[in-house]
Amino acid sequence: MLSVTTTRRAKRGMVREWRLHALSVFSLAVAFVCLGAALLVVTNLSAAQDRWAHAGRASVYLKEGASQDDVDALRAALTRVPGVTGARYVSSGDARAEFGREFAGHDALAGLGADAFPASLELDVAPDMPDADLTDAVAKMKLLPAVDDVETYQSWTERLARLVRGGVAASALLAVVVLAAVLAVVGSTMRLVLQRRRMEVEVLKLVGATDAFVRKPFVVEGGVQGALGAVGAIALLAVLFLMVRGRLDSELAALVGVEPSFLPWQVACGMVVLGGVLGAAASLASLRRLVAV
Repeated sequence: MLSVTTTRRAKRGMVREWRLHALSVFSLAVAFVCLGAALLVVTNLSAAQDRWAHAGRASVYLKEGASQDDVDALRAALTRVPGVTGARYVSSGDARAEFGREFAGHDALAGLGADAFPASLELDVAPDMPDADLTDAVAKMKLLPAVDDVETYQSWTERLARLVRGGVAASALLAVVVLAAVLAVVGSTMRLVLQRRRMEVEVLKLVGATDAFVRKPFVVEGGVQGALGAVGAIALLAVLFLMVRGRLDSELAALVGVEPSFLPWQVACGMVVLGGVLGAAASLASLRRLVAV
């Protein structure tokens, strides 16, 4: 627990050296922005991966010239497959009309004819259907005479999974960079602050103050610097996110199937706590060399 005296001394010191502390907070905010941006990308990629991993649908594309009897027989057979909860026939014309509604206003796509959209059976798949069962069912569907191809969006999910893994690795690397930046910036700042308050420290030592009593305000200041740097980074990211989200094409979000989201509050709070802990640790490490234990 921090005493009132320690808090007051830390506050007084930060007010006295506010320019130096402000420069330190700005430098830390730049480092945390890089980490926060990586986490923001990972958050949205993970949401898209989860969305497509549980899309609950598959498309069975029919060969050109498939008769209505073949379609009806295939539809009846597919509805009996375990895990398939429904099957809806979509003709070439219906697929073209649906595409036109979703991408209205795109002149480059307006000239596509109905023959560019194959007829299909849109299957509703239970979200809890195991991937192995779905893969086995797809392999059997492709052998049917009237079936041209089957799309389950698993390939899209696998690509997103690789991107998420890459984003997590990049975030871990950036976390190490942020750690080094916090240790360097806060350590240098607190050493400079201590030099400016050398006379105050010497007076405290002369009147019998312990090393812990001398160090505590500096450790608090370092922790506050780290926490404020993280808060500033989150605030800047929030502003940039809102600007980008306002300009984001709604059709792109509809295509991906997920609205962009900001960092979860748990991640944001974790960044603030991380900044405070790293700042306090960096301050303590730098002071141990200058103030005898």
